[in-house]
Amino acid sequence: MSTPRPRRFTPVPGTGLDPSAPDDDAVPSGPTPRPAARPHPGAAATGPWSPASTWQNWGRTQTAHPVGTARPTDVGALQDVLTTARDQGLSVRPVGSGHSFTGIAVATGVQLDLGALAGLREVDTMTGLATFGAGTRLADIPALLAPYGLAMENLGDVDRQTLAGATSTGTHGTGARFGGISTQIRRVRLVTVDGQDLTVSPDENATWWGAVQLGLGALGVLTEITLQCVPAFTMHAVEAAAPFAEVLETWEQRVTGADHFEFYWFPGTDVASTKTNHRLPGGTPLRPRGALTRWVDEDLVANGLYRGICALGSRVRAVVPPANALAARLMARNDYVEPSHQVFVASRNVRFREMEFAVPRAAVPDVVRELADLVRRRDLRISFPVEVRSAAADDLWLSTAHGRDSGYVAVHQYYREDPRTFFRAAQDIFRAHEGRPHWGKMHTLGADTFAEIYPRFGDFVALRDDLDPERTLANPYLERVLGR
Repeated sequence: MSTPRPRRFTPVPGTGLDPSAPDDDAVPSGPTPRPAARPHPGAAATGPWSPASTWQNWGRTQTAHPVGTARPTDVGALQDVLTTARDQGLSVRPVGSGHSFTGIAVATGVQLDLGALAGLREVDTMTGLATFGAGTRLADIPALLAPYGLAMENLGDVDRQTLAGATSTGTHGTGARFGGISTQIRRVRLVTVDGQDLTVSPDENATWWGAVQLGLGALGVLTEITLQCVPAFTMHAVEAAAPFAEVLETWEQRVTGADHFEFYWFPGTDVASTKTNHRLPGGTPLRPRGALTRWVDEDLVANGLYRGICALGSRVRAVVPPANALAARLMARNDYVEPSHQVFVASRNVRFREMEFAVPRAAVPDVVRELADLVRRRDLRISFPVEVRSAAADDLWLSTAHGRDSGYVAVHQYYREDPRTFFRAAQDIFRAHEGRPHWGKMHTLGADTFAEIYPRFGDFVALRDDLDPERTLANPYLERVLGR
């Protein structure tokens, strides 16, 4: 494919990168790619980065030993990192919060921390467009938008990720009419491995649009992201228990009858915990959970007590079935009205591993029934719930919801347990229903499979070949999912 002539980004006065921002935690075309960039044995590996220590992700599934960590405070410093590393044959990988379970952020060369490229850069209250530094944490965005009466349209149930990390891996929330976070992007600022500082939007470098919003960190380094925000809103949330079989039978009605619906099922039980959310105007009077109720639900039960149950269950497998039955009974039963971000996001402190696949929405009941049958037949003692959500179809090249309304089914295991038996069997079920794995969650699929299940996969790989022919941004995970 031909690469469009790049157009450089001209910052709006007063909205440039803030160096004082706080430091946060198809057949490919184009040039024939050379082998992936690798640290050369004995290379000095000196440059605009500091010595790095061993890095682990949150789920303890990945470990990295980078040669250095760079924390650029502006675009010029980032350009220097990229060009210096490329000249030395070192790979570069951006790292966000480390919440991905795959090796997508593992750095074998220079680890790139974008925490200093954070904060609200520009906002237009008339259009709802808001531009953030790519290293901005999702958790910080509600407060940044609040003075302007704006909010993000949809969020996932975890907000520890950086904006760049969440969008680059396809983080999503739930809602039959709503896409993942990447679908909210209207413009990005991207620095390529050869130092070009570009804007990509439907009007600029437009042939790349559809790829950069969910780019796996393989096309360049995002430094700014412009989101389409909406007027701030509240949500009426109802959390209730329901018979597991009934929830599956009424899946389609529940999904289409609410703005946002999800449910959890503890394997081996016959009850599901449902969460049904309806959007309300921003001025609607709040009816929040009390402080004691929130503490009991989120700190005492969902994290404190549950951590103990999981730890015991990992050592004494016989306690898992009764513990699951107890956990299902203790799941929250609430009815409240709170600001949108407080309803979307849940407190998750118990460490786990996760696999999640997107399947056609109508296939969800069959998929979950097959998972339940798998658990029963093999007598698997799984102490973490299965989580089920939905999302609207979109046209992003590597989105798990590309071209189809999707249901998301996630399986988990406590981080001290070996998930391979359960996850391999679950993956077989997902794939039998045309499943696509979340890019940041565990799976064993490779480029040959993705070429079959993503209509624009060849276009994405060709663009990657054009923008990074030397594979400066590559690592073993990207080699597996995109090819060398």
